[in-house]
Parts: sequence; structure tokens; C-alpha cells
Amino acid sequence: MLKEKIYIYTFYRFKDLKNIKRIKNQLDKFTKDKLVLGTILIASEGINGTISGTKKNLDLIIRELKKLLKIKKLSLKISSNQFIPFYRLKIRLKKEIVTIGNKSIKPEKISGKHISPKDWDKIIFNKDYIIIDTRNEYEIKIGTFQNAYNPKTKSFRDFPDYVANSRIDKNQAIAMFCTGGIRCEKASSYLIKKGYKDVSQLDGGILNYLEYKRNKKKSTWIGECFVFDNRVSVDKYLNKGTHYQCYGCRHPITKVDMKLKSYVKGVSCKYCIKNKSDKKINSSLVRQKQIDNAEKKQIKHSFKKVYSVK
Repeated sequence: MLKEKIYIYTFYRFKDLKNIKRIKNQLDKFTKDKLVLGTILIASEGINGTISGTKKNLDLIIRELKKLLKIKKLSLKISSNQFIPFYRLKIRLKKEIVTIGNKSIKPEKISGKHISPKDWDKIIFNKDYIIIDTRNEYEIKIGTFQNAYNPKTKSFRDFPDYVANSRIDKNQAIAMFCTGGIRCEKASSYLIKKGYKDVSQLDGGILNYLEYKRNKKKSTWIGECFVFDNRVSVDKYLNKGTHYQCYGCRHPITKVDMKLKSYVKGVSCKYCIKNKSDKKINSSLVRQKQIDNAEKKQIKHSFKKVYSVK
């Protein structure tokens, strides 16, 4: 248990980086003695991460990141939680910090116009715009904006194919949104490169909108927002949502899904049971049994959550 409040910092920055191995090594050394868990992705196009811990440690890491990247600004969103929604810290080198499969796209040079959360509802009800949710279908299923179009992509890498097959007029006004803004930076940059004339995006994504609307009565958001950590989803007040996760396939599930025969804790759910081999199922069963035994004996293990004292 931590006596201090737990925070979650989500951030990204597109910037041409030369020596990403050196940046990773420096971060590995800097974070070694700090209780900060989460994921940081580094690529030649920039950095993307979500980390959690105490405010003191998180602020120190953000300051070090800015120093290593030689930047003053970083797109950063801050929220709090009762527990650290990660099990370990992973700092990884990648080809892209958000994968669309086209390294020629340069969001730091050109991207869509940013629409502030206070102006977003006007766009939602403006019939001149097509509103596109750039997230994956399993994310959209648990929550999205009114009047938003679902491109039915299984991964962000499918977005170019959606555009190619969509037949959207290149003079059509387009407004896009995603969880925290990073996917829209790439999606809007891609559309502009393809010749689309009027491309906009929700500044800071859904999380920024929900933060702005937290104490307001009216909202165009419906449902919950999927997040890429052990909270699984957040509600419109940015509190932990009602969804859980199948740790066999990472798909969000409900309490009703957990009552089905297809659901086995840590092993399978209705979304993945038909695609699992006996070998994979047995491996997951062994892992879950080890976790359950460690919990009963109150032994520290790699999947144990770190809570803050209320």
C-alpha cells in the first residue's frame, strides 16, 4: 500500500529522434529506483506512454523525458486512481509509437485542425461534418460520441484501407476523435497527405473532452471509454468504469460475459474461446493457478496490484 495518492500520466510527442537507443538506456537507468509502472514507447518519430505512480516520481520522469528529447512541450493528460493500473514498467523501442504501417506520415509537420472540447458538441451536431471514430471496433462497442461513424477497424493499421474504400469526397469536412489524441494526429496527417481538404480532430481526444465535461450536465458522449491499462474503461467522470478484461485475449467484458461457460478467469471468454488451442488454454490455467495460490498465501507476484491508502 502507498500512503500517497496514485496518479496516471498519459503523454505523447511526435518529434524526429536520432538516438533512440541512448534515450531508452537513459530512461532505464533513471526509472530503476522509482516505483513507476506502465509503458513507454520510443521510436524515431517520437514518444508515447502511460505511466502510473506517485506525483513526485511521475513529475521527475516527465522532466527527464523533456530533457532527453530536448523539448518544452509534451501532450500530457493526468488522472488519479485507487491503484496503479499496471504490473510492471516497460520501456520499448518501436518502429512507430502508434502503428498505422506508413512511416512516411509526419504528424509533427502537418496534421488536422484541433477542435477544443468546448466547441466539440457544435461539430457533433453540424450536418456539414462526417464524424469518424478512429479507434478499434472493440473500443467503440463500449462507448462513443453521438452521430459518430464506426469504420469497423480491428486495428489502427486498417485505417488506410478504410479510407481507400470509404468513397468520402475529398472536399467533405471531416472531424475525428480517439482516446487521447495520438491516433488522430496520424490519421489526420494521412488524410491530408491523400488530398483531403478539411480535416479536424478533437484536441486531446475523448479523455480531454470528459475532463472538460466532468462537472457539466450535457454531454454528447455515450457509454464508457476504453483505456489501455488495468482500469479497462472509465466512465464520463473519468472514474473506473464497469468493464473488466479477459486476460486471455485482452478484450473488454461485462459481468454478464463473466457468467458464461466460455469465461474462465485468466484463460478465456466468449471472444477468444474458439480461437485458443489446448496448449494455450493449459498454459493460461497453470499461470492463473500460480497467481491464485500466491494471492491466498499473500506472496508477492508479478500480477499483484499496488493500492493507495484511502
